[in-house]
Amino acid sequence: MFVQISLIFLKFAQYYNKKVNWLIAQKEFREYLKLEKSLSENSILAYERDIQHLVNFLIDNSLNKNPEDIDLKLLEKFINRVNEIGINPRSQARMISGIRAFYKFLILSEFIDVDPTALLEMPRLGRKLPTVLNIEEIDELISAIDLSKTEGHRNKAIIETLYSCGLRVSELIELKISNLYFDEEFIKVIGKGNKERLVPISKKARNEIKFYFEKSRNHQKIQKGFENYVFLNRRGKKLTRVMIFTIIKGLAKIIGLKKNISPHTFRHSFATHLVEGGADLRAVQEMLGHESIITTEIYTHLDREYLKDTILRFHPRK
Repeated sequence: MFVQISLIFLKFAQYYNKKVNWLIAQKEFREYLKLEKSLSENSILAYERDIQHLVNFLIDNSLNKNPEDIDLKLLEKFINRVNEIGINPRSQARMISGIRAFYKFLILSEFIDVDPTALLEMPRLGRKLPTVLNIEEIDELISAIDLSKTEGHRNKAIIETLYSCGLRVSELIELKISNLYFDEEFIKVIGKGNKERLVPISKKARNEIKFYFEKSRNHQKIQKGFENYVFLNRRGKKLTRVMIFTIIKGLAKIIGLKKNISPHTFRHSFATHLVEGGADLRAVQEMLGHESIITTEIYTHLDREYLKDTILRFHPRK
């Protein structure tokens, strides 16, 4: 991907027979994202795609512009064009976010003096509230697990851990035995960008993990290199994201649950139930590993929806 973008920048430079610093700026930006921000390769590629959209717009319109030549008016024309070709508002917002990050880096690195994205407006996004399970539905899903099967206690431990700790599915499958601090009632989680955080783990989840070890994991052959992973498949290797999805979809089907759920549903449920119970939003942010509290604030909206629904259902003068 980076090679493809680099060729576009070189073509852009050759087309105008002029020295341009798109290629240099992009290369430095990549190093910044990788080394300073510790982003994954997929995240870096996403940023590069955002910048490529802008570069393609310049090429398509025969605009001889370096990064420092881009101004707000030109960016607004670019966004209008993106809107005209049917890119949805959420994708537009992602694109603007990537370009903003690029220009903030250019300012930080003293490539440019003025940030043209400073006054660039984001498209209006309708806030889509995520699906949340209530306590009864979570209990039903757990009760549907067949503990007589080899994977039964493992699957129960997985659901309890997802809900108890609010983990992303990637964090669950990467959970290590060496990061379980049961005496302190915490686990260490490696989140996005390899950022570490300590998350409290409930007694119920701790017990289910212990049962899983006693009933299943301690008795299976473990493949070399996977000895430290908590959750393993039948072949003694770590579970995949797809397998976690399959487990959850299977349980939902057994109980006839109409909601469309995924592993992330337990994370949403974890956060929503904390907010409904009066937990401090900053504490919820810390436990979820959100970089910005703006991301966590969606759960205050969920809480208000819950209160509104309660009033409409039970108030005598609804």
